[in-house]
Amino acid sequence: MTVIDVHTHMLSRDWFELLKQKGKPRYAVKPSKDWPAPLGIYADGAPFMTPQDGHFDYELRIKKMNEAKVDLAIVSLTCPNCFWGGPKTSLKAAQLVNDDMARAQTAWPDRIRWFCSIPWEHEALALAELERATAAGAIGVMVLANVNGRSLTDARFAKIWKAIDEKGLPVLVHPTSPPGTKQLDIQRFNLIAQMGFMFDTSLAIARLLYDGFLDAYPNVKLIAAHAGATLPYLVGRMDICFDNMAAVREKVKERPSELLRRIYYDSVTFTLDALKMAVEVGGADKMLYGSDYPHNIGDMRGCLSRVDALPYEQRKAARGGNAMRIFKI
Repeated sequence: MTVIDVHTHMLSRDWFELLKQKGKPRYAVKPSKDWPAPLGIYADGAPFMTPQDGHFDYELRIKKMNEAKVDLAIVSLTCPNCFWGGPKTSLKAAQLVNDDMARAQTAWPDRIRWFCSIPWEHEALALAELERATAAGAIGVMVLANVNGRSLTDARFAKIWKAIDEKGLPVLVHPTSPPGTKQLDIQRFNLIAQMGFMFDTSLAIARLLYDGFLDAYPNVKLIAAHAGATLPYLVGRMDICFDNMAAVREKVKERPSELLRRIYYDSVTFTLDALKMAVEVGGADKMLYGSDYPHNIGDMRGCLSRVDALPYEQRKAARGGNAMRIFKI
């Protein structure tokens, strides 16, 4: 069974230096509190993301993949992605990482594929970079669950979604610091990573589903990061709200439990029970192996061991069968 990791990240040194120079006032690079990484990325003064050696080192990545028996990695740029610094900087940040990933695919054609990053806030630039990146080999698109506080359903993103839909690409919806972080008091205790990321993804996907996104863009394959975040746990609540609250049914006729079977989920969850719940809610044909490597909580072996604990047909689909289908590998 081929093992394909769809949720795994890479940065580049040039991207990191650009963030140091242009990320202010929102993002800053400062000494990390989490050993052994010397530097961390802070969002609005709070610990946000801690780059590891593996974020910059493809040879180390291949070594770790070999050790974990992972065949192929579809790498992506994590948050804050390229949504900072104005149009020129945002485009440059995207291009630096897209070019680095394209080079990695050329160097390891049997081991590396990639999601492109695009400057979503700047429509013309985003559309041009989508064309350039897919021509260079990108097989999916990365987007954060909010784009500088803007919902993915914002009308300014419609032409970008249309272009992605026309290409039939998978889109990894990955969390970032949610809007209202300061007011929510989640800047302490690394609550952004523990809790904030989870409801950022959950809100983003719920908005897309209720807004009629799946019918408007039927060829986009949405992947909800971290096993759908809280959505599998909340599906019953979503259904009963749909049945009893008119606003939920404003644009869609299908119940949330039915809509949630039309999107994809990665296996980045850290208990087998949570993984099984995501499979039950999404369906065995919608589960994709992911590891979140090389974050300090990334776990190639552990995530794969939980996938391997599923029944045989589910395991086979999640290990790589589903990914091979939607990414056309």
